[in-house]
Amino acid sequence: MRRPYPAVHQTMKLEIISKTPSRTLSKTPLLFVHGAWHGAWCWKVHFMDFFAKQGYSVHALSLRGHGESEGIDRLRWSRIADYVSDVAQVAQELPSPPIVIGHCMGGFVVQKYLEQFSAPGAILLASVPPAGALATTLRIARRHPLVVAQICLTLRLLPLVRTPALAREYLFSAGLTDSQAQRYGERLQDESYLSLLDMLALDLPQPDLVKTPMLVLGGAKDAIFSPHEVEATAHAYQTEAQIFPDMAHDLMLEPRWQTVAQRMADWINELEQSTAWLAARQRAVAAALHP
Repeated sequence: MRRPYPAVHQTMKLEIISKTPSRTLSKTPLLFVHGAWHGAWCWKVHFMDFFAKQGYSVHALSLRGHGESEGIDRLRWSRIADYVSDVAQVAQELPSPPIVIGHCMGGFVVQKYLEQFSAPGAILLASVPPAGALATTLRIARRHPLVVAQICLTLRLLPLVRTPALAREYLFSAGLTDSQAQRYGERLQDESYLSLLDMLALDLPQPDLVKTPMLVLGGAKDAIFSPHEVEATAHAYQTEAQIFPDMAHDLMLEPRWQTVAQRMADWINELEQSTAWLAARQRAVAAALHP
């Protein structure tokens, strides 16, 4: 049975990074949703400038308890539904419904968001699949049982990426320089334990409720979600995945991030020229006007 999300009723003080293009070529804004351990900062490194130069108004939020957003004191107990509410809050403040773009846990949040709210399009990057994160968790437990034991004992997810070696193993490819990996690794933070439980079993996505056009991308070297899992995500949403060779989990920070960004830009351009885009945008606008 579908578990409806409530209307946005609690306004959070959320960090929002925005960039306006010098010349606007699209009326549709882009809204970026970060994944576990990250914040809005991860989109500012490369992607926001890239898409602003393409003529898009771009926005990235830090979910509650992340980055400069409020809620760090309650982070452990934040649920996926809370993160969906954050995305909805920001989306409703934009002049028109955005294309929503999510990475990792942010991709899971986007999937749940689309069950309740309309969007003209969506992009999932190395996303938690609709089947959830159980298979990933079991793989990690077999490889690093002590780390997983520490996670369960402390109810904290930071131990998985606490050291430079672990961050490199699970987030970055060998092509990323040590100085870059260190710089990004220093910005990683703890993640909600309850959100992990939601992604394991308590609040899994229901793809049959989603009609939004979707692009699904992954990395061949991703140690968190395998190409097979990315392809399963695409299949669930009746589309095909694109897997980028030699790229790890953090596609937006990888040395070849431009290839990912360009594929996204090409897809958005193709979508805006399609009849599916018109229908999706009309649904999103109608939903925004009559929530």
